Amino acid sequence: MPTFAAVDLGASSGRVMAARVGPERLELHEVHRFANRPVRVGERLHWDVLALHGGILDGLRAAGREAGGRLDGVGIDSWAVDYGLLDADGALLGNPLHYRDAQHETAVPTVHAVVPADELYRVNGLQHLPFNTVFQLVAARGSAQFAAGRQLLLIPDLLAHWLTGAVGAEATNASTTGLLDAGSRQWSQELIDRLGLPRELFPPLWQPGERLGELTAAVLEDTGLAGPVPVTAVGSHDTASAVVGVPAATDRFAYISCGTWSLVGVELDKPVLSEESRDAGFTNELGVDGTVRYLHNVMGLWLLQESQRTWAAHGLIADLPDLLAAAAQVPAFTAVVDADDPRFLAPGDMPARIAQACTRSGQTPPQSQAETVRCILDSLALAYRRTVRRAAELSGRDVEVVHLVGGGARNTLLCQLTADACGLPVLAGPVEAAALGNALVQARAAGVVDGGLPELRALLRSTQDVRLHLPVPGSGQGWAAAEERIRR
Repeated sequence: MPTFAAVDLGASSGRVMAARVGPERLELHEVHRFANRPVRVGERLHWDVLALHGGILDGLRAAGREAGGRLDGVGIDSWAVDYGLLDADGALLGNPLHYRDAQHETAVPTVHAVVPADELYRVNGLQHLPFNTVFQLVAARGSAQFAAGRQLLLIPDLLAHWLTGAVGAEATNASTTGLLDAGSRQWSQELIDRLGLPRELFPPLWQPGERLGELTAAVLEDTGLAGPVPVTAVGSHDTASAVVGVPAATDRFAYISCGTWSLVGVELDKPVLSEESRDAGFTNELGVDGTVRYLHNVMGLWLLQESQRTWAAHGLIADLPDLLAAAAQVPAFTAVVDADDPRFLAPGDMPARIAQACTRSGQTPPQSQAETVRCILDSLALAYRRTVRRAAELSGRDVEVVHLVGGGARNTLLCQLTADACGLPVLAGPVEAAALGNALVQARAAGVVDGGLPELRALLRSTQDVRLHLPVPGSGQGWAAAEERIRR
């Protein structure tokens, strides 16, 4: 069977997955995992993008060994908004900045002074996040590095460039920059000009399924692969690939792509650009096959991950199964916080921040690790409830089931709380939705499978395991009361 390498890069680790795909078969397994550790230099927070490139090469080498020295394709997906700049010789100008670098948000007033927030939303349709690429670029505008930049490449496009030499911007990720017109689905030259950014920085757009090129001779030699090996544009924003990997049977579903961030929304044919949508913090990002991912970014498992890091640094129990088992014994709604509170965004002592948020709202702060974990999970489920209902209301899309995919699908307590909070069935899985979506788009481009998203999702339903969580009867009243606590 054809074998495709799906490179899936997350905020804490990267993986290369080998996918064997046929008309009635879809098998996926990890062949290589590598760390993705941000590096602080002085006051700035960077990505170690050369280490990521090295990890990808190691993964392609491992995938090739399993496939007899030949791969049928490679696709890359990653997180959004961050970028590298190339100089006139095509060399990378420094390690890309991390979206959690604090300097990005200093440009927010500058941007809004030129393009007011409501006007910006009518063009790009994006939820306001202070690290969107538009703010990053304006914050960097006066630097020597920016002045030397001749080409901007988003992270997956940069890594694909090093594999193939091709230059472009895949559309699903480009739609997160704040500089793409949500209506025309092209770079907004008007926004770019008004903000004083050089037009030539922005490369041609690629669409998911488009062949970018082939692995270069140097990459083939380094990995031991036999050429040619095509590299295909997939939904290079990992959420775009994850939504392809949702095994939905109809269009009446909401999705929660649950990882470090939780992306919660519905799939539409066109954007929702109303002022009400902007006020609610919803974003319109492009999906595969011309779809729109209408969603809200919820802080996600970052709250739990940072808490675990803090506890581990202090020599406390940080093993997730033990923490979840203890949290399941804590009464519901002992304390709840707004998971979208921007004070939770930066790295740091998350349990202390959660305790402070509880104190500010007149609640007794969590008194143990178990209570902190239960507070996080209850608060995330409340955020999912609020977001799913608001997405359905603003888009006019009926929602009958919630698909929870990504790493959070392993967290059975969170999945059950989500079903109770939303009052809807929750189908948990697949965990590797992004890698599966990545591989399916490659396989379709190679002619291995046919059809649109319904056909790709039918293959997922017939080959992947999911777990059903039904809401506990009578639980809705408690969630409504907790939501009112958050609202107040």
